[in-house]
Amino acid sequence: MDSQIWTYILVGGTFFLYIIIAILSRASSTNEFYVAGGGVHPVLNGMATAADWMSAASFLSMAGLIAFMGYSGGQYLMGWTGGYVLLALLLAPYLRKFGKYTIPDFIGERYYSKNARLVALICALFVSFTYVVGQMKGVGVAFARFLDVPFDTGVLIGIGIVFFYAVLGGMKGITYTQVAQFCVLIFAFTVPAIFISLQMTGNPVPQLGFGSKTNEGIYLLEKLNQLTVDLGFDEYTSVNKENMVNMFFITAALMFGTAGLPHVIVRFFTVPKVKDARISAGWALLFIAILYTSAPAVAAFARTNIINTISNTSIENLPSWFKNWENTGLLAIDDKNNDGIVQYVAKEELNELSIDRDIIVLANPEIADLPPWVVGLVVAGGLAAALSTAAGLLLVISTSISHDLLKNYLKPNISEKGELWAARISIAVAVIASGIAGMNPPGFVAQVVALAFGLAASSFFPAIILGIFDKRMNREGAISGMIVGIVFTTTYIIYYTPKLGGIGTPEGFWFGISPQGIGTLGMIFNFIISIIVSRMTDLPPLNIQKLTENIRIPRN
Repeated sequence: MDSQIWTYILVGGTFFLYIIIAILSRASSTNEFYVAGGGVHPVLNGMATAADWMSAASFLSMAGLIAFMGYSGGQYLMGWTGGYVLLALLLAPYLRKFGKYTIPDFIGERYYSKNARLVALICALFVSFTYVVGQMKGVGVAFARFLDVPFDTGVLIGIGIVFFYAVLGGMKGITYTQVAQFCVLIFAFTVPAIFISLQMTGNPVPQLGFGSKTNEGIYLLEKLNQLTVDLGFDEYTSVNKENMVNMFFITAALMFGTAGLPHVIVRFFTVPKVKDARISAGWALLFIAILYTSAPAVAAFARTNIINTISNTSIENLPSWFKNWENTGLLAIDDKNNDGIVQYVAKEELNELSIDRDIIVLANPEIADLPPWVVGLVVAGGLAAALSTAAGLLLVISTSISHDLLKNYLKPNISEKGELWAARISIAVAVIASGIAGMNPPGFVAQVVALAFGLAASSFFPAIILGIFDKRMNREGAISGMIVGIVFTTTYIIYYTPKLGGIGTPEGFWFGISPQGIGTLGMIFNFIISIIVSRMTDLPPLNIQKLTENIRIPRN
């Protein structure tokens, strides 16, 4: 069987599994819709958290960015992994002990203010919608290759799939679906990595193959450095010292943004006890590490194979995988000198090859000429990664509207049935809106996701961390800080992102900080404003101060 048939079988089989799980675990109450009834086993929750965490950015885009950015791409790897550790150690157990469904819930109660809840709600919608746009782009990329259709058509198909199982199951259905999706995506990412590592270095462990010698007897990274230099690029392992400030700010934005992501934090409310939240965080970190330690190897393998199979190859003799991806519109050749040879070089005026970096992981098995079933498996994994996170994010959007806005702000007397319907309608609207935005995103999947992390860092992280560890922090400080952080970061991102209508250029970046890293500066402004305003205004009520101290007392 060819790869197309294998892809239909594997993708169809996994989707059938997801839909059956969603139907069997359909939420029947708001408690099940929001937090799966709070009875998920820690190991299963760790798997679901890992699937929620390892989005299209992790599965599809991160290795692609590292493949073309080299050492500099490591900022995404360092930021996301460091951020999860920060979340697991500093926030998750305390928020679980507080016992609220959502971040706006926590902020509304901790800062004893409906206005604080409203500001947090608006921030949650900004963060989650930006993040889910990136996922919908990943869904479009995977479906475009899977069904051999244009990218926009792939996004439309993804909208229909996400709409079905996210609207139906709520957190209960999403949790158990994500357990299955984790198994699919981790298997799909590691199997081809093992195959290609064996093929190129003779070592079956990708993490070790990354530092091993190739079949030609030279180290893989040495060979890749030489290949890139020959084409006019910098060495793959070189450090761009002129861009270290921006690299630091992007890494920090990803790290602190992770600790403020609503859709990941809510996962720790689905386990029975605070102790279980800590245990599931540990399991999730182990599961995440499997993919994240493999990604640099996958990136190096892919970049080497692309250069070897495409550069200086006649257009007539291009491999079949190239033509397959060319049909999606995500890969193209412009024969500028009409010599019939592909010129893949650093100089833009001479380069004839255009590659969307988000296709690298999906195309990697085809480039390496792996068995057809591996190609189908990777497509299934990419869809699992994108859809699992998209579902979690859409649930945050729906709970922010139905629970935080309607139930706790506009209509306190709404019935449970009415609240559940409002949640499902909110998801439906969010799916369609994010899908339309995903057709023309402001960057590659990982870059779009980085913008969401920056928004989370600049808005939520200071309010949450100060709410847990500073009993002097009051509502005036928290509200002021969140508004300054989110407004500054959003304005900067829009101004310096052409696809969002921005008119700024990289030459005008503050201290050389790109939109992906500006969330760190927004976070610093948030901290400064929050602390200054809180010290200039009244103390929080005594019961809030006692609540803050109580959150930090360990409890099983």
